[in-house]
Amino acid sequence: MEQTQIQRILEAILFASGERMEISRLASVLEVDEDEIERAADDLANQLSFERRGIRIIRLERGYQMVSSGEMADYVTKALETRKPPKLSSSQLEALTIIAYYQPATKAMVEQIRGVDSSYSVAALLNKKLIEEAGRLNVPGRPIQYRTTPDFLRTFGLSSLEELPPIEKIAFGEPVEAEEPASPEGAE
Repeated sequence: MEQTQIQRILEAILFASGERMEISRLASVLEVDEDEIERAADDLANQLSFERRGIRIIRLERGYQMVSSGEMADYVTKALETRKPPKLSSSQLEALTIIAYYQPATKAMVEQIRGVDSSYSVAALLNKKLIEEAGRLNVPGRPIQYRTTPDFLRTFGLSSLEELPPIEKIAFGEPVEAEEPASPEGAE
């Protein structure tokens, strides 16, 4: 199949789906290699961006999604009479940061790091679809584990979690030893 034909099909599928489509699924449907899907989608995304079109194709982890151009956000919002998404409170942002870096993370882990009850923050993040349930931890009580969603990536303009800036993680259950101060030169 020619690349222009693959691009036309991708454009139609991504437009119709309205959500992220996995590269493997697209390759299966089009009966081509995943590499061909990636080449065609990346070329189409570059073309739309270069021509400053009203739509864009973005890569989210191992998939692609068609979205409106950020330059058109005010017009889209006005036309659809939608509200801007509510801002995250500092407690929600803290909880989201912990889940993003330690995922899958439990509410107890979030609370241990924050030092306060985080039930409201976790519930609010679930409602905003920035996090989702990721199974249960196999310990007594079987607490729910949470992970970030593609909406999280899209909201923060990331294509994958690897783009998160590095942080120093806290070792749970292990004491952290402070480094010994360097002795002054000549002292023993």
